[in-house]
Amino acid sequence: MSLRSVLAALCLLCATSAGAAGIDLRAPDEIADLLAPHLPDEPGSTLRLESLMAGILATEGYFSPRIVATGEGDGMRLEVDPGPRTLVEAVTVAVDGPLATETRAALLGAWGLPAGRPFRQEDWSAAKQALLAKLLAHDFAGARLIDSEAAIEPEARSASLSVRYDSGPRYRFGDLRVSGLERYPESLVGRYNRSVLPGMPYEEERLNTLQANLQASPYFAAVQVGIERDEASVDGEGRQVVPVSVRVRERPAHRLSFGAGYSSNTGARVEAAYHTPNLFNRAWVMDTGVRLEQKQQAVYADVFMPPADDQWRNGFGISALASDIEGLKRERIAIGGQRVRLRDRLETRYSLTWQDEKLDPAGAPESRAAALVPNVALTWRQVDNPLDPRRGIVLQGQAGGGSKAALSDQNFVRLSARAQVFLPVGAIDTLTLRGEAGWTLADSRVGIPQDYLFRTGGTGSVRGYDYLSLGVPEGSAIVGGRYMTTASIEYTHWFTHDWGAAAFVDAGDAVDSLGDVRLAVGYGLGARWRSPAGPIAVDVAYGERTGNFNLHFSLAIPF
Repeated sequence: MSLRSVLAALCLLCATSAGAAGIDLRAPDEIADLLAPHLPDEPGSTLRLESLMAGILATEGYFSPRIVATGEGDGMRLEVDPGPRTLVEAVTVAVDGPLATETRAALLGAWGLPAGRPFRQEDWSAAKQALLAKLLAHDFAGARLIDSEAAIEPEARSASLSVRYDSGPRYRFGDLRVSGLERYPESLVGRYNRSVLPGMPYEEERLNTLQANLQASPYFAAVQVGIERDEASVDGEGRQVVPVSVRVRERPAHRLSFGAGYSSNTGARVEAAYHTPNLFNRAWVMDTGVRLEQKQQAVYADVFMPPADDQWRNGFGISALASDIEGLKRERIAIGGQRVRLRDRLETRYSLTWQDEKLDPAGAPESRAAALVPNVALTWRQVDNPLDPRRGIVLQGQAGGGSKAALSDQNFVRLSARAQVFLPVGAIDTLTLRGEAGWTLADSRVGIPQDYLFRTGGTGSVRGYDYLSLGVPEGSAIVGGRYMTTASIEYTHWFTHDWGAAAFVDAGDAVDSLGDVRLAVGYGLGARWRSPAGPIAVDVAYGERTGNFNLHFSLAIPF
């Protein structure tokens, strides 16, 4: 007897016990795993049990099993030999309706249960629904399944499948009909709509995009978008023109929130914030609040307007900040405005900010710096999941500067770039590469506010070092320098869907002269938990330069 025959015989003799009634189930492992969850607590007659098991096996394509149930009650024994599996021998798929030749060919080519595959009831149902979903997704909102048949030949162990659809007429979008608005004009919905315009061919994805855009806006707590097929009219090309219904429920007009937390960078935190999406009854969104942390304190007010017709969103704000980090006491007030637009994967941000700051480094003289800085930032994202990417890349570049001729104490140009790359490893693991570089072109860092210089270290940059501890010594404090670079490599292994572990190496430095660059290296291990807001990271890192261990907490999502 061959080794293959011995293994097959052992498989058939494998026994699995399951069910509250204590039924002794003897079947190949794969079949036992299939049947065990369905064993009844009260098996009843042997004939009833055999019939139940035969029905379950039929759903997996086993139409000629040998099932023998003997005994009764707790002593019942069930032997199952599933027999050969039925394979799909022939498939006939027909779609009636005005489909283009290439569309029809693509649909038929994507049929999910082709000849040669094992027949499973679940796969049969899924294949039928998948093709119908493809019809419904583009042009044919009234498509339906007319008839389907699976002709099974148990003796030949073959299945012949036939299925027929009716695409119905083509559809176009008609006018939007918005309901549920109380505080806002209907034109606000139009500002978020570039996907569902009158005259466009019907596409389900366009409806989903409009719904997602409205749901992500600050104005609506719930959104439902659909078509009114009962009110369709026919255009000159014979297409059904359907109104699009948009039902919304508005968010509260005012929200006051309080919070507390802890950051490994800035320590314990308490904060209070006020939010309104309808400032001055103009659909302006205002966020204002105060945040008190151990190492820094801030008060702020920001206002954003709804998107304009060209999808640019304008905003302005004011903030005041006081901090004491690495021996540098800093007081800053800033006011500015910005324009932001997200188009496909590219986010473009223009800003103009004026700020004035007072610096008091420990062991060095006080100083002041002011600057009026125009800035442009481009961020390009292509990731498979914005909150928990496993594959993709995020790139960002910024350029800005100030001039003594325009309310700045120093002439300078600030350039920065950063990248994050996500590479899948195996079935579930991820390798993450991160890099950042910055350069402030100026004769001296004196007179340039700290926001336009560089310090690094801490969570999100070089782990193993205190927050902003890598920079230029001034007295006994650390201040910003004109050059900065960081790099990181991290491998994350997931033990389960929700829990994982990471190993990483970070390196970086911030200096005032390229000749002073001495990369500080940190490395360590961390835990990962997939929360609803994204993976939460808890890392323990060792800094080679200091010889110290640091604990870091972060929300591990791309910038």
